[in-house]
Amino acid sequence: MLLKSVISAALALRTAFASPTPDKRGVAFKWGSEKIRGVNIGGWLVLEPWITPSLFAPLDPSIVDEFTLGQKLGHDAALRILRDHWNTWCNWNDFNKIAQAGFNVVRIPIGFWAYDTLGTPYVQGAADYIDAAVDWSRSLGLKIIIDLHGAPGSQNGFDNSGQKGGINWTGGDTTAQTLRVLNTISKKYAQKGYQDVVIGVQLLNEPLMTNGDLNEGTVRQFYRDGYGQVREISDTPVILHDGFKPPNTWNGFLTPSDNNAQNVAMDHHEYYVFSPDQVSREPWQQRQAVCNSVQQYTGADKWTFIGEWSGAMTDCAPWLNGRGTGSRYQGEFPGSWYVGNCAGKTGDVRSWSQTYKDDVRGFIEAQLQAYEGLTQGWIFWNFKTEGRTAGEWDLFQLLDNGVFPQPLSNRKFGAVCTNF
Repeated sequence: MLLKSVISAALALRTAFASPTPDKRGVAFKWGSEKIRGVNIGGWLVLEPWITPSLFAPLDPSIVDEFTLGQKLGHDAALRILRDHWNTWCNWNDFNKIAQAGFNVVRIPIGFWAYDTLGTPYVQGAADYIDAAVDWSRSLGLKIIIDLHGAPGSQNGFDNSGQKGGINWTGGDTTAQTLRVLNTISKKYAQKGYQDVVIGVQLLNEPLMTNGDLNEGTVRQFYRDGYGQVREISDTPVILHDGFKPPNTWNGFLTPSDNNAQNVAMDHHEYYVFSPDQVSREPWQQRQAVCNSVQQYTGADKWTFIGEWSGAMTDCAPWLNGRGTGSRYQGEFPGSWYVGNCAGKTGDVRSWSQTYKDDVRGFIEAQLQAYEGLTQGWIFWNFKTEGRTAGEWDLFQLLDNGVFPQPLSNRKFGAVCTNF
């Protein structure tokens, strides 16, 4: 009971400090000219088993995401686990390390259930921590993008949406429910008084549109409605995810020529490990793939940035493809084939060979060159992972071991791409 009181008091104090700045005038970020150099705060307010495996390992194997955590354990038991996680996984020291390394933006994923569980098994409580993040960022000069990462019914079927499995976001009134949650977020954080810190509200992360999973017209109307809600409050930038379609296919949508829409940005994600062909490449081929892929995200008429990317050239990180699911690299994932042994390809960066460290750094530098040179910038996934099991994805490990450039402008291998 004492611990619960201390936590409640601490959160109340954070919330008191995380207030609007009355004299703020305009978004404190130069969209269009200033480069985003950011990192995602993944696995904090939306669980992902591969980022924090120790949270899931003691639990029944049927608990594979945040939805089943609440469903199988019940509200109180799940809340105890989540509250401890929220309080310990991310803190001011993490944000300080990010700022000291030269980053300027953090993207914070959060699920709809943080604001309204809508009668689902999810557990509420994460929303308070956005206020803590605002405090930390304001004290350190960092900027925040608030990213709605999970929608009711799941917009992509990935565990990072909160619910692994089917895609049921557009069934029933789920889009209207999502808009109500976004309105709650916007009414608070899109106020001008937060524009010194909050430089964008992302309406939805990764709605899956490539195979007809979601109707494009429905997604577009949802984006229009979400944009309109934010504009009722302020000119805070509205961020769209491209739905895994080339960003230039959204040209003409929510632009000045489209009912004078202003301050709209496009988020594109670039990964090189989610098909058997990709993980079969040699490191030099992965670098070349970065250089060859630029046409996928250039040519858009909106501010475009790479909102997720990593140093991973394999999918060897345990549970990356879901709890209990193996890798494509070792031929364990359905439809894949054996490429090699994952030993020495992920895990603790300190244990990597110098050759592999150089290969990963070269891959990172190729991406930095492409994303800085051809877009508004980039946001790495992820700030850290637990237990040194996923080094290719762990910014803090990569920084500590000289694999991620420091300063960010430093290049060990010079220009990797020569085609732009």
